[in-house]
Amino acid sequence: MENQQVGFYFNAATCIGCKTCVISCKDKNDLEVGRNFRRVYDFEAGHFPKPRRWHLSISCNHCDEPACVSHCPTTAMHKRKEDGVVLIDHNKCIGCKYCTWACPYEAPQFDKQLGMMTKCDTCLDIREEGGNPVCVDACPLRAMEFGLINDLRQKYGNNADIYGLPNSSTTKPNLIIGKKE
Repeated sequence: MENQQVGFYFNAATCIGCKTCVISCKDKNDLEVGRNFRRVYDFEAGHFPKPRRWHLSISCNHCDEPACVSHCPTTAMHKRKEDGVVLIDHNKCIGCKYCTWACPYEAPQFDKQLGMMTKCDTCLDIREEGGNPVCVDACPLRAMEFGLINDLRQKYGNNADIYGLPNSSTTKPNLIIGKKE
């Protein structure tokens, strides 16, 4: 059976940093101020006459070797067999935050009200009905795609490295970055 691992493609050359992806995710998941499953970072480099500016939208990368899973003492953090999505079993999570300390992408987020960790689940409820994660559909410039990672890599290549992210060899993220040159 072919690998059914899912992932994200993000095109830094297209993104304008509007943060619509962040807002749509916050709205869908009813996240309070300070807790974000998706974040947009802004970067600047170079100098006159060739300055550069780019934005980077990231969430959980549902890595092949997720540090959050390997550091979870209760096995609450786990990777789904059917599509490789990294999830949290709230019947096991004790809110120790080891997962967020281990994750180089700061994907797991502590929910003070629940007293446990939360994170991007690729909008499983919407995907079960055939839709995309809300961040993908909300992007006004279509800077993101979601799907089977093998299909996305065939279409866009295998680059997951860009200034601002840790080296992809650490956790093997299921993320592809289209760079702004």
